[in-house]
Amino acid sequence: MPLTPHAPAPRRRRAATAVLAPAVCVCLLAASDPAVPLGVGDRLFPHLGNPGYDVLAYDIALAYPGRNDRPLEAVTTIDARVTADLGRLNLDFAHGTVRSVEVDGRPAAFTGAGEDLVITPVNGLEKGKPARVTVRHTSDPRAADREGGWVRTADGLALANQADAAHLVFPCNDHPSDKALFTFRITAPDGHTAVASGLPADAGRPAGRTRGTTTWTYRTRHPMATELAQVSIGRSTVVHRTGPHGLPLRDVVPTGLRAAAEPWLAKTPGQISWMEDRTGPYPFATYGLLLADASIGFALETQTLSLFERDMFTDPALPAWYVESIMVHELAHQWFGNSVSPRLWSDLWLNEGHATWYETLYAQERGGRSLEARMKAAYQASDARRASGGPPAAPLPPEPGRKIGIFRPGVYEGGALVLYALRQEIGRAAFERLERAWVTRHRDGNAGTADFVRLASETAGRDLTGFLHPWLHGATTPPMPGHPRWRTSARDAVPARRPVPPAHRPGPGRE
Repeated sequence: MPLTPHAPAPRRRRAATAVLAPAVCVCLLAASDPAVPLGVGDRLFPHLGNPGYDVLAYDIALAYPGRNDRPLEAVTTIDARVTADLGRLNLDFAHGTVRSVEVDGRPAAFTGAGEDLVITPVNGLEKGKPARVTVRHTSDPRAADREGGWVRTADGLALANQADAAHLVFPCNDHPSDKALFTFRITAPDGHTAVASGLPADAGRPAGRTRGTTTWTYRTRHPMATELAQVSIGRSTVVHRTGPHGLPLRDVVPTGLRAAAEPWLAKTPGQISWMEDRTGPYPFATYGLLLADASIGFALETQTLSLFERDMFTDPALPAWYVESIMVHELAHQWFGNSVSPRLWSDLWLNEGHATWYETLYAQERGGRSLEARMKAAYQASDARRASGGPPAAPLPPEPGRKIGIFRPGVYEGGALVLYALRQEIGRAAFERLERAWVTRHRDGNAGTADFVRLASETAGRDLTGFLHPWLHGATTPPMPGHPRWRTSARDAVPARRPVPPAHRPGPGRE
């Protein structure tokens, strides 16, 4: 899924929260030029991310006031490597108040431009050198005019940053191409529990207690894209168990829902083993499910701690095969989308297509739901989906104000259909070798559609460009290998961010 450059200014200024400017600008500006929003050239999100530096690590301190309708006080420290001489440094940030900025320990001027925080250090930043940027700010969970960011639950907060909403929570380089290590330091009143992506810094014990508050610290051992960060604050219980090969598992559930959720949570070790049999070792140091006491209409693959809404595990109308397959969908993302992240958002099909593929395989093996029947239905709808949303590897930009509009059926079932066609073309054995090679070669990194085509060709021992290009980029769907009688139709299915049965369709305004 589906979540505000030389001498310091005499006065500190608030970071703007206005909408992005319409023009794309990827040039690097001198300190004397007007502040403008930048971007890394993503076709779907022109102003997302910023050039000129590579973030190595985030340290994010959040102080929760005990109510989820008030801003959190926050300090975000960014360690980066400068990749171009900079008079200014742009960060993505909106929907918060900036109190001060320091660069390498010295106060720096700052202003807002679109959804960028534009920082002017006392001295310019030199290519090849490290830089540390510290921003003191607020992080506001109250509703913005944007989708994503903080999710207000019945007992606290959680995060849903996909696709471009992390910068509604903390200053960052908000694009999946710039992955980094994260440290979270979360202070909350006693009686609350805070959990975040990664592992606890002190063997699961709180890092400190002061005047009726507790501070919890978590660190990732593997780099993470900003859109995958997760922070949960609430009156929750953390349930620990052990997964395959001694993998520490932790689930975060509202205390009152623990008993109802336990039968589902207990299935995770077996699901990890099932995925490992097909894709190789689980890529991170921990995993678990975060059950939010809220109705949000989607699940989300936040790294090492996947987000689910309450109803997923408490609604008796949902069949067991469906709940388990959606659990596997988010689990599969830990390999596809999290460990191997897209270069650009146009590569989203690699995330969602693979997660849908393994979800469907699991539903067939454990729930008796036919893979071939689902792929045939996806094939029938494919031409209409390409016409309305673009082909899988070239999706149309989202509508204004609907950033999560890129999560269309064409990248979910359409992406899985590409994988099915490829398996039909090269055979099951070669396809399974390709899947393992993909997550091994690009582990902890970024990869795109062209990388997948090259590796598929290498694995198959022949050039598959001519075969895969129309599947990935064509306006119409090619013939399906092995199924010459399959036909497309003009009728498309109801769009959904996750394939859900009619009784569980998200409400109006959500995908």
